[in-house]
Amino acid sequence: MSQEAFEPNYIAVEGVIGVGKTTFAKMLAERLDAELINEEVFENPFLVDFYKNRKRYAFPCQLYFLISRFQQQQQLMVRDLFAQRIVADYHFAKDAIFASVNLSERELALYDKIAPALSQDVPRPDLVLYLQGSTPTLLDRIRKRNYSFEKSIDFDYLEVINKAYDYYFFNYTETPLLVVKTDDIDFVNNPQQFDDLIEQILKPIAGKKYYAPSGDFVRN
Repeated sequence: MSQEAFEPNYIAVEGVIGVGKTTFAKMLAERLDAELINEEVFENPFLVDFYKNRKRYAFPCQLYFLISRFQQQQQLMVRDLFAQRIVADYHFAKDAIFASVNLSERELALYDKIAPALSQDVPRPDLVLYLQGSTPTLLDRIRKRNYSFEKSIDFDYLEVINKAYDYYFFNYTETPLLVVKTDDIDFVNNPQQFDDLIEQILKPIAGKKYYAPSGDFVRN
């Protein structure tokens, strides 16, 4: 991948349930004076039912998210992405991660006929931030935010999702990627940690880098 410097006009923030990506994306957008694109999570009419009965409602829930995310990405396509910075609290490719975990074999086969065709018509971010956390950390954060529909999320399910995310992003090569280990980071209450990460985001990133609380970086 080219080592040339770049200005990340379109940044996608990703991470497993509970990692804090929506909070961080909002903070990032405010700092960069960027437009914030939030994933339409609570608008999904199947979400509550999915957490009550994942097997029964996985497909309609997944299909709603796929179409909703595609429609949002299509709106980005008609804008001038170079006119204003955009920060999104999701990356379109994440949809396939959840599909691979939650859908049955037949449902996944149908999904795989739809999703690739849609993914061809979505813009690629200039930079993806993957906020990573251990499963105990994620579960603790989910319990603290206390969304009623998330009470059924257990360790085993979260661990499967977490491993699927790690596998995907550790093999990710589509765009520059910054992997941020969040277990020992508190961006909300520790401005220095937030400022340090912002500084790194605005430096040239090529390939893959890892961010640690100490500020150390490792290039892949």
